[in-house]
Amino acid sequence: MEDGTSPEPSSCAVTEDDPFQWDAREDCEVRQILDRIADKWSLLVIALLERRTMRFTELKREIDGVSQRMLTVTLRQLERDGLVHRKVHATVPPRVDYSLTDMGCTLHDTIKPLVTWTEAHQQQIIAARASYDRAAAPPA
Repeated sequence: MEDGTSPEPSSCAVTEDDPFQWDAREDCEVRQILDRIADKWSLLVIALLERRTMRFTELKREIDGVSQRMLTVTLRQLERDGLVHRKVHATVPPRVDYSLTDMGCTLHDTIKPLVTWTEAHQQQIIAARASYDRAAAPPA
């Protein structure tokens, strides 16, 4: 076995050389969790629920472009991961409220700086994209 490698193919252990390394394999738990929480719908749901408890229809109305199916899948995944709490009220018709769990709140605190960075650099990114697109465009 190569020095610094993990004995099990599915292990996500880091090597001693780089404590900030994570395993890039598809079956790595860290990668799977990052894929889940970093997708655009999850980030938007987390940001909205940080403000207050919301019903499904409120979330759907607030998140431009999300389909009912995608929002349902996203909420279920976030609930499964322990980031969102789903409370069903025994009323007719049934009422379901969604809120962030304590762990979900800590995740929101973690992603806030990323959103702040994006807002601070969005004009530079827009300019870089335009410059790249001009350079990559086929000659007229």
